[in-house]
Amino acid sequence: MAIKALNKQNVEKPVLPIKILQFGEGNFLRAFVDWQIDLANEAGIMNHGIAIVQPIDKGMAGMLEEQDCLYHVYLEGVKDKKPVKDIRLVKSVQCALNPYEQYEAYEQIFLSPELEATVSNTTEAGIRYEEGDDLWALPPKSYPAKMTALLYKRFKHFEGDPTKGLCIICCELIENNGSTLREYVLRHAEYNKLGADFVEWVEKYCHFCDTLVDRIVPGFPRENIAEIKEELGFDDNLVVKAEFYHLWAIGGPGYEEVQRRLPLDKAGLHVIFMPTIKQFRDKKVRILNGSHTGMVPIGLQIGCETVMDAFNNADLEAFVNTMVAEEVIPMIEEDQEELKVFASGILERFYNPYIRHLLKTISLNSLSKWETRNFPTVLDNWKKAGKVAEKELFTFAALLTLYSGKVDFTPDDTAEHVEFIQKVWNSDDVEATVKAIVENRNIWTVDFTEVTPFVEKVAGYVKVILAEGMAAALKKML
Repeated sequence: MAIKALNKQNVEKPVLPIKILQFGEGNFLRAFVDWQIDLANEAGIMNHGIAIVQPIDKGMAGMLEEQDCLYHVYLEGVKDKKPVKDIRLVKSVQCALNPYEQYEAYEQIFLSPELEATVSNTTEAGIRYEEGDDLWALPPKSYPAKMTALLYKRFKHFEGDPTKGLCIICCELIENNGSTLREYVLRHAEYNKLGADFVEWVEKYCHFCDTLVDRIVPGFPRENIAEIKEELGFDDNLVVKAEFYHLWAIGGPGYEEVQRRLPLDKAGLHVIFMPTIKQFRDKKVRILNGSHTGMVPIGLQIGCETVMDAFNNADLEAFVNTMVAEEVIPMIEEDQEELKVFASGILERFYNPYIRHLLKTISLNSLSKWETRNFPTVLDNWKKAGKVAEKELFTFAALLTLYSGKVDFTPDDTAEHVEFIQKVWNSDDVEATVKAIVENRNIWTVDFTEVTPFVEKVAGYVKVILAEGMAAALKKML
């Protein structure tokens, strides 16, 4: 088959009103949110175009524009015990911008009367309050400051019109993601003295939603891209591979307004709107994401490349399943038998033979991920049950050794945090090393020492890993 360029000359692409401004151009949002919007548009439920904004000055907006913001989502998985595959050319994205170079075009979109919602995935590290962030920079540095500036300029532009408030939907994997962003926007408003009328407009007419997202997205299928391009018939350099399964839970104050503006559930998509997503979040983040984050530093140090490699290792498979059964599930306040069924279905997805989900990819920003996904389970075990979550703490020890600079691995994380860990690393005094790392509040937003034996236990596991190797240390944990 002849392979064609992927552009509007070769593909008929609808011109859609830009109703969604998306912060984040990575694989997840494109294979999850943009894919869903595309399906809902095709079903006639919605007519929403998306403008993608890269949140940092280096990103993929240029690559997207080279393909007229067209790309394929390539789904493979198992459904009802049978292999399934679906390929979709996503046409919902209308443009992609670098706001650091195209600020006027970016401003034109966020001041558009057609705009109804924003969506974001700026990673767990993206929703942080940066003291003194300049709201008048073009654009501001942090995502909360960007959002504050956007809303303030929109408020001024439309003279406080109640109908021009936005639905603000966060996909970052932190607890209460939308509520936290709202809190930081209001803090920026107070710090910059933006006025009581603006604060009232934000509180009444802007709907910040907490969400839970679930789809495993390995991303660009580099290892067999030539065959995939041949199958597609297009020279697509932005293909996103993902599993077939998807779930989006959207809740919090104003969730009904979001459901009205983005009725994705009516297109047959697995989107659930609810007053609160706490139970959903506890289940999903702690079981699926916590398992991923805990498994990765162990798997990488015993020679595994993918999630399936890790689960094909009998010791690591047993470790993860035991950790979930003994430490995670008992701390979730829900029917325990139902949770076991839910967990079984979640962990079954790790065996998907079609998804080459690289552990190295999952390891991105593992420091903040472990804090948000795994530490809550450690804290609950200690405070609610008076127990030490030994296996969860072992995963943290594995993470520290992975970042230590003493193994063949280059962490993809905040550079100054990695630099600090490697600078203080002292194999002759492991307990002092662990103590220095966990007490660095530039890295962490919580106090790990609330769990009294945290440092001592983690240091003990680090010593075993260093002395005997990860494979032997893992066997000891079993």
